Amino acid sequence: QLQLVESGGGSVQAGGSLRVSCAASGSTLDYYAIGWFRQAPGKEREMVSCISSKDDITDYVPSVKDRFTVSRDNARRAVILQMDSLRPDDTAVYYCAAGIPSTVASMTKCLTQTFEYDYWGQGIQVAVSS
Repeated sequence: QLQLVESGGGSVQAGGSLRVSCAASGSTLDYYAIGWFRQAPGKEREMVSCISSKDDITDYVPSVKDRFTVSRDNARRAVILQMDSLRPDDTAVYYCAAGIPSTVASMTKCLTQTFEYDYWGQGIQVAVSS
């Protein structure tokens, strides 16, 4: 059972930056596609960004494109979401999720749907004030 732990997050004023990291307890994330999701109060969970298991192909929801960057660390033990130019509507609980691609072709694609992920972190709060 893969246990994901998010770290980082916190509070910042609009225009600032935060970083959230996702790591697996006792394991690497080498063969997993990783997704970052967020859920704001009263809203549905949405995918923010994802990175494929092979070749680190990335994707972003349009509202965060050019502001957020997802990457793996060199040891492939963590996935980092760097969030710049933060806005109040970025306020949410952020979750990382890990999934194993079901086909060879999907190894170089982002998994964008919640059902494609098998493991979830507990979530971490990001708050952006105006």
